[in-house]
Amino acid sequence: MGNAQRSIRSDPRVKKLMAADNDATPVYLQLARKLGEAIQIGEWKRGEALPPERVLCEELQVSRVTLRMAFNSVEEQGLISRRQGVGTFVTPPIEHTLTSLAGFSETLRRKGYEPGTQWLERTTQTASADEVVRLGLSPDAQVSILTRLRCADGEVISYERSALPVRVVPKPEEVGDSLYRWLDEQGTPVVRALQYFRAANLSRRLAQYLRMRDGAAVLRVVRVGYGREGSAIELTETYCNGEYYDFVAELKR
Repeated sequence: MGNAQRSIRSDPRVKKLMAADNDATPVYLQLARKLGEAIQIGEWKRGEALPPERVLCEELQVSRVTLRMAFNSVEEQGLISRRQGVGTFVTPPIEHTLTSLAGFSETLRRKGYEPGTQWLERTTQTASADEVVRLGLSPDAQVSILTRLRCADGEVISYERSALPVRVVPKPEEVGDSLYRWLDEQGTPVVRALQYFRAANLSRRLAQYLRMRDGAAVLRVVRVGYGREGSAIELTETYCNGEYYDFVAELKR
């Protein structure tokens, strides 16, 4: 037996996937549930290859049909992807909870990713008509513009452009990777926000930034953030690569 197969067989994560004999749930659903939960809590990391099907079938004592049915279920959740002739890889989306305010960097770190920023623009300019309306500014007001590519483990996953009144961000070049952390440190946090979601097709320029095809469908998110005094202090437009994002809302009665 090769070292690689010996390592797989001794991997405690594989043993955790085994179906319970006293569980009436179909074996493939048990396997799908356990694998999905393990990926969600970070036991299997993004980009990591799952063991070969033959080895998993032997270790879990299931048929190839059962294993593939389980993989189909997990793949439908967007947690794995299968590449013909290469293998099965972990691809968990980044969940953004819609019921709480959290910055991009904080959200990624909670999920075990390393956040990154590629700055495209940090400057001040006269507010556009849309910025004047949404931020409640005078027609000749100045805003600070922060335009960047957001990354997870070095992969570009979104294009983001933020506009904030210069009274809130007088020197945009001082803002680091986390805008919300910087605002917190200045004593001007965003305490409430409204988000608007709409499907969009990428322009050629945005497609180049996101390394996607021209005209590809993405999710466009517009967020208006409000400060303690109740006025709008942030207008952010984000184009998200849907392969990486899930937006989750908890509903209660």
